[in-house]
Amino acid sequence: MTKWWKNAVGYQIYPRSFMDSNDDGIGDLKGIQAKLTYLKELGIDFIWLNPIYKSPNVDNGYDISDYQAINPEFGTLEDLKDLLAAAHELGIRLIMDLVVNHTSDQHPWFIESKKGKDNPYRDYYLWADATPEKMPNNWQSFFGGSTWTYDPNTKQAYFHVFAKEQPDLNWKNPAMRENIYQMIRWWLDFGIDGFRLDAISHIQKEPWDFKITSNPWAPFMNVAGIETYMAELREIFRSYDIMTVGEASGVNSKTAPFWTDEESGYIDMIFELEHQVRTGEPGSETGDLLGFKKVLSRWQKDMQPLGWNALYTDNHDNPRSNSTFGNETRESATALATAYMLLRGTPFIYQGQELGMTNFPFESIEEVNATDSLAAYHDCLNKGIPPEEALRLITHWTRDHSRTPMHWTDFGGFSTNLPWMKINPNTDKINVVLQEADPFSPLNYYKKLIALRKSLPVFLNGSYHIELAKHPKVWAYTRKLDLEEAYVLTNLSDQPQSVTLPNRWVNAPAMILLANYQDSSWKKTMTLRPFEAVVAKKDA
Repeated sequence: MTKWWKNAVGYQIYPRSFMDSNDDGIGDLKGIQAKLTYLKELGIDFIWLNPIYKSPNVDNGYDISDYQAINPEFGTLEDLKDLLAAAHELGIRLIMDLVVNHTSDQHPWFIESKKGKDNPYRDYYLWADATPEKMPNNWQSFFGGSTWTYDPNTKQAYFHVFAKEQPDLNWKNPAMRENIYQMIRWWLDFGIDGFRLDAISHIQKEPWDFKITSNPWAPFMNVAGIETYMAELREIFRSYDIMTVGEASGVNSKTAPFWTDEESGYIDMIFELEHQVRTGEPGSETGDLLGFKKVLSRWQKDMQPLGWNALYTDNHDNPRSNSTFGNETRESATALATAYMLLRGTPFIYQGQELGMTNFPFESIEEVNATDSLAAYHDCLNKGIPPEEALRLITHWTRDHSRTPMHWTDFGGFSTNLPWMKINPNTDKINVVLQEADPFSPLNYYKKLIALRKSLPVFLNGSYHIELAKHPKVWAYTRKLDLEEAYVLTNLSDQPQSVTLPNRWVNAPAMILLANYQDSSWKKTMTLRPFEAVVAKKDA
């Protein structure tokens, strides 16, 4: 029997920026509930909700101070219960972020842990002897600077792979793990439909004397011994009818099937990070289209038949793909969607992606919110880089591009109050109201694309075969199931591209199922227009 999530399409919601129901400038749970009908009409099957837990918001909710409480700016547990019930009534499931590599430094466990070496919670975190001048090692955090922060009261330092306000949990401690497992069961009993496991491949660390060679993150990325903890998590997950997707950097395409095999894997699918390939100098980088195609093709090949892919182009940690990989047009938004959403796996859409939302034109550092971007900006200033140039360098690829409020109307429609981040000024040209009325809009194209994906078994169970593999701008592939074949052809560039189609694509009659230009053709030799996408099927 096919698992429900295999033929599903997910929609990622960044709650703070989706819809504000109480006019405080911050999106909330009631705002999400008000837009469920929109999501149902889009055709999605489940929502992935970014963190809504109680948090000081140093890292926008990924620093959790209470796992079983809702941050008041988003609402209450009752609001979540109402949202869950309303979503389930529409046939939409809901998964939440599971952040268990670290907590906030305001979590009661860490507050206790800091009190002294003999405190029962001391060993819930990772402490080591240190002095202000000499940390236990020279490892660097993802957010810049040392992975260690010194505590003068106990003359030790605590470990953190992200911000100093996000101390890492000690997974070697059985008592800590049992507390985490109790929390996981509590949420699953609450009725949620699964988890996206944040930074899960970092929970195991190398010994503190581990010497870094080429990869600065090697000491805490998919380190041997993590298997024990993942197997324990699997036992909990498999006792519920849920889906799990892991952010598991360091798990490569060859080892990912071991993590996601339906019989013996730890989780159902993985978000790989490799295909966000960049080219160009810092401050003017673009997405590397050939790298994008090559990486995703390799993951498709290596993950069949045992593994399962989580498919995405956009999320809360990356700029808008319509700007980085596309040219901010309707055609690039829909070509990119066609290219990734018909692959083997479970597709995720990030809020606003279905509209072709674009990057934000930052004009001041006051408009920037992301912790890592602010740290990088001040690092640039310390190196003598002028403020205007520092702003350009750090905002070009900042994650804040994806965190600006959703475009519901030509004036935003997100909130009647000043939003927590500025709305992109092009909301008058890119918004839901406009696109619902335009049959050729990205939004309506997404609806057709989702419906097409679900209508043909070949897109669920078919194998993947790349075609025209060496073409630098065109991504072409076949999905095949028994005698059924579907062909996906996309020009991922802003210039016309000439292609000669494989013989088997044209030897038998083929029917065009979907295209993002109104007059697309299907023949042996074609000149694809900028960001043209065509999906065809061998005529039975």
